Amino acid sequence: MNAIAIEIAEKRYRAPAGEAGREIFRGFRLDIGAGEFVALLGESGIGKTTLLNIVAGLDRDYRGTVRFGAAAPRVGYAFQNPRLLPWRTVLQNVALPLPPGAEGQRRARAMLEEVGLGELADAYPERLSLGQQRRVALARAFAIEPDVLLMDEPFVSLDEAGAARLRDLLRRLLAGRPATVLFVTHDRREAVELASRIVVLEGTPVRIVRDLPLALTPAERANAACIDEVRAALGAAAPG
Repeated sequence: MNAIAIEIAEKRYRAPAGEAGREIFRGFRLDIGAGEFVALLGESGIGKTTLLNIVAGLDRDYRGTVRFGAAAPRVGYAFQNPRLLPWRTVLQNVALPLPPGAEGQRRARAMLEEVGLGELADAYPERLSLGQQRRVALARAFAIEPDVLLMDEPFVSLDEAGAARLRDLLRRLLAGRPATVLFVTHDRREAVELASRIVVLEGTPVRIVRDLPLALTPAERANAACIDEVRAALGAAAPG
């Protein structure tokens, strides 16, 4: 697990030559404690995915810093699209971030067993349902035993029953492999069920309008009335 300190002095989206790009972040700061599960809520296009990409080091076109509590943390990323390589088998997709060789293959196969897809190790992604593809993406993200886990609406487009099964799976995986999690969602119910803290983003440039710690028991997270109470506390600024 690893703490994260995010400071973005300025981030703009690129624009045609001669025009100023739209400013997304200015004077933005978010501190995340080691082991926290932080859910980010906000309107589409506000910059939530951009924030994850900055933390992941995929977007370096900004002024600011991202500091981790320890050097060189292992960072896993579950994207909104599962991003499985269609010409590779399920096992090969999970093994991508692992060292080549027998040990990497063993770890990848063990992760597939853990997410309930061991029998599909030699299948290709086109044979899988969307829910199964998302399980493979989870297995790949956890295969490296991440210190930091970034998740960009990883259960979007699933029906509620399928999303609920994957939320349960995520909880089980984190129980065995604790990590600091930054989780983007549009679903306040999902945020309340999973997160230890909910951060609501709003505006251009982005600002934090709610920062709500949650200390709920598993029973409270499963209680519809309790979830609705927390959703109400988030206020109208939180969509979903």
